[in-house]
Amino acid sequence: MDFQIPPGLTELMQDFTVLVLKEKPTDLVDFAANYFTKLKEEKKQYGDKKNTSKGVKFLESFSSDDEEPEPPQHRYDRRKSVCAEAYNPDDDDSDEEQVPVNPKSKAQRERLNQAVKNILLFKSLDLEQLNQVLDAMFERKTVIGDVIIRQGDDGDNFYVVDNGVFDIYVLVDGVDKKVGTYNNKGSFGELALMYNTPRAATIIASSEGTIWGLDRVTFRKILLKAAYQKRKMHEALIENVPMLKFLNEYERMNVADALESKSFKDGELIVKQGDEADNMYFIEKGRVCVKIARQGTNEEVEVTQLSDGQYFGELALVTHNPRAASIYSIGVCRVAALDVLAFERLLGPCMDVMKRNIGDYDEQLSKLGLKNRDLR
Repeated sequence: MDFQIPPGLTELMQDFTVLVLKEKPTDLVDFAANYFTKLKEEKKQYGDKKNTSKGVKFLESFSSDDEEPEPPQHRYDRRKSVCAEAYNPDDDDSDEEQVPVNPKSKAQRERLNQAVKNILLFKSLDLEQLNQVLDAMFERKTVIGDVIIRQGDDGDNFYVVDNGVFDIYVLVDGVDKKVGTYNNKGSFGELALMYNTPRAATIIASSEGTIWGLDRVTFRKILLKAAYQKRKMHEALIENVPMLKFLNEYERMNVADALESKSFKDGELIVKQGDEADNMYFIEKGRVCVKIARQGTNEEVEVTQLSDGQYFGELALVTHNPRAASIYSIGVCRVAALDVLAFERLLGPCMDVMKRNIGDYDEQLSKLGLKNRDLR
């Protein structure tokens, strides 16, 4: 199916995005909850009438930053933009060999790898897809005053900051207002490419620097398609996990979005007995074996094996105890990891089921002549 943007969504998300860029909240979920709660209260008080600032007055009342920065010298008028066609990843069967390749030196590629490693959009890519994206990205040197993207323009490229300082400006009541800065790291420009909307802000270089660009076609062909396919795969995985039957559709979607895929080679250690618990794991493809070490020895005993669709690592997160067993990959194995913070936030409805599983696990150990104290 095509992605259709509901009326009003673009303006709503642009206002919210601007405020996030300005305030840089540490807890985005809590910040969003407070923001939309206050927005709803404002709507009840003033109705649906739009004021002349297009929501900016509300943003300023929500923000604690009253400083008015100097407007940039670059003036611009927001021009009307025609949104591009809706993008349906299921219908995209284009040839991946058409992805452009921009040659890079070893040093350039190493710098680019460092620049993209913590960007959320890139985490859904496998190694082959990541290499395609890195091949396609092009280098752009910037000088002070360069306008990288302009508010109101159509989106053409996605950018990753290698080095340099880049200021974010938004047109507020006819004045360019500085709302944030990218300082030697970060990325921008993806919203216009993802949602076929005009640029929501202007980015201006305030120092010499280097950025990496990715064209619109490649961005959609690889990044958006990979993210879409990953989410569909994780949703299907979650639907097949009995423990997660207690979650409603919205909760399952949130869990799917929070999962991060990881691959392991044959015999590779995934979880080590005695370590502090940091993740729960769902098996996407392959098998793992569960082993425990007898107290006072290095001898490990295999307890069981797990395969596609099964999960492990939840017990230590429920009990807040160290890992009770070691988990090894059997052959090449790919798992989806859910970190402890997301686990506690998203899997509350399943906690009783997971606690019951502790009894089942103790029963398995008893059959092997072991007790819980042997594992700690």
